[in-house]
Amino acid sequence: MELYGYPLKAKFNQPRPPPPKVLPATNTTTVNYKNRIPYHPQSFSMPWMPNSYYKAAALNPTLSPLTECFPGLPPTKIIPFISERPNGVFTRHSLDDWHRSNMTNYKESETTRHNAERLRADLTRTIKDVYQQAKRTQGESTRNLGERVNDIDYWKSELCVELDAMIRETNSLADMQKRLERALADTEGPFQVAHKCLLNREKRMGIDLVNDDVEKQLVTEIKIIRSCRERLQQCLDTVNAQLMCNKEARQELEKDLADKQMGHHIDSKCYQLKNTSRGIHFFKGVERVDATVSVPETWARFTDNNIFRSQSARAASAKLRASTESLLMGTADEMWRQFSKVNDAFTSRITEIANAKSKIQTHLAKTRQEIFQLETKIQVIQKTIKDKETQLKVAQTRLDERTRRPNVELCRDAAQIRLVQEVNEINETLRNLHQCLRASEDMLQMLVRSKGVLEHDLVVKNNSLFIDQERCMGMRKSYPSTVQILGYV
Repeated sequence: MELYGYPLKAKFNQPRPPPPKVLPATNTTTVNYKNRIPYHPQSFSMPWMPNSYYKAAALNPTLSPLTECFPGLPPTKIIPFISERPNGVFTRHSLDDWHRSNMTNYKESETTRHNAERLRADLTRTIKDVYQQAKRTQGESTRNLGERVNDIDYWKSELCVELDAMIRETNSLADMQKRLERALADTEGPFQVAHKCLLNREKRMGIDLVNDDVEKQLVTEIKIIRSCRERLQQCLDTVNAQLMCNKEARQELEKDLADKQMGHHIDSKCYQLKNTSRGIHFFKGVERVDATVSVPETWARFTDNNIFRSQSARAASAKLRASTESLLMGTADEMWRQFSKVNDAFTSRITEIANAKSKIQTHLAKTRQEIFQLETKIQVIQKTIKDKETQLKVAQTRLDERTRRPNVELCRDAAQIRLVQEVNEINETLRNLHQCLRASEDMLQMLVRSKGVLEHDLVVKNNSLFIDQERCMGMRKSYPSTVQILGYV
């Protein structure tokens, strides 16, 4: 057994008193100690000591006569405290205690020396591991910095190539922009009829403000009538937007390239630093400051996205320049065909609205009839609920009166059981009736809402018929020939 802590101290101050010959009664001990916590001679908060030390320390030495310690014994029967050995010699410890104490000290000393030797070996190994770990860590950091510098070099070259290509494409698109601006001089043509048709159809109400076939054909017609003006203006807006996109992509490339150059300079400087380099200092707490905003994956993805964005912008710019070359070809014949399609769409839509109006009137009449019948049914349900509530009052009154029966008359007889069942059945019936009433009222509200929707929809259909049949079709009878106006054929 290994011993740790403080050295041994004196164990006994006086001889241990003899144990009592008669044990106390069990009931007396229980009464005296039922509310006390058991005593542990060795506490975990105190340093280790032999049990004999704490037992000896628990004895309080006293100089009072022994008669005070044993008040129940007469003076003649008190055992003398001093041994009647020659010369009054009194031994506090036995020889076995002395040998046992020496052996304990030897073992404690041996254990302490063993722990010290083990600690010295651990310290030597730890120092060696620290030096090796520091060298390995610094080498890995230097190697990572070198790889980082190579990565920056690669992305710098990619950015430079893409930046040159973007500059050339932006210049070509700027030349196309000037050509489009010159082509917009004579594109002011007659498109007022189709435009007014769209404006009139904007006055439709409710659900009739639908993007139907007439709406689509009118929008297509306006695009065709405006011909060069519409399409060239749209193309010019697209070119302007594409120029802005190209400029933004170019700026991102230039900014990224400048950042790469600065990062390359800093990382190259860090890569060349050594333990013997000049200008190295302590920066306390710098490892706790996380000023990073990206990881290697997001860093590479950021530059790759910039390059991909630039490539996409260049591809879109080249495609836009190719499509602009054929923008003004074959528009006259297309305009006339579109005019006929719009008239056919108007005719079909007018017929469809008239049929919908007739069906709405039929559904409105049926809805009004259903509302009347449902209101009658709700009144019947309300009357049934009132009757059931009266029946419930009778059953609950009976139960309440029966609770006043005296003594043994409070019997759970068949009448009591049936009354309880009756109350539960009536409550369940009332819940079902209230649920039916709520469902009926909800349905009535839905019917009323449906009636309002149908009435509103009828007004909407009348308004749509007037706009499409009277205003738009009456105005389109005098539509001029688009071919003559444009003069392309």
